[in-house]
Amino acid sequence: VQLQASGGGLVQTGGSLRLSCAASGLTFRWYVMGWFRQAPGKEREFVAAISRSGGSTVYSDSVKGRFTISRDNAKNTVYLQMNSLKPEDAAVYYCAADNSARLEVTAAAYDYWGQGTLVTVSS
Repeated sequence: VQLQASGGGLVQTGGSLRLSCAASGLTFRWYVMGWFRQAPGKEREFVAAISRSGGSTVYSDSVKGRFTISRDNAKNTVYLQMNSLKPEDAAVYYCAADNSARLEVTAAAYDYWGQGTLVTVSS
């Protein structure tokens, strides 16, 4: 199984980025997909998750209304559209796959992880 995250970079406060995570080696449509992030010196934290069909989503309070998670099962890809970025959003962002039917918000629930993509937000 491989989860390849991309799309990170440097953006100014208030700007936007779209992260992508391409999955291979698994039946993508069977997996709940999530995004997590980890800033230096901090624990990995939940950002967003999307159900297998894409019909249900859940977000952390810190990103609700600014970030949107989506997926394209035909392309085996999950996305995270990030708008109105703040310096506190800076982190390495990881995508993850969970083969349960629940929208999980804890990292331990996820079975597979990507390598991460770095998001830097300048003030």
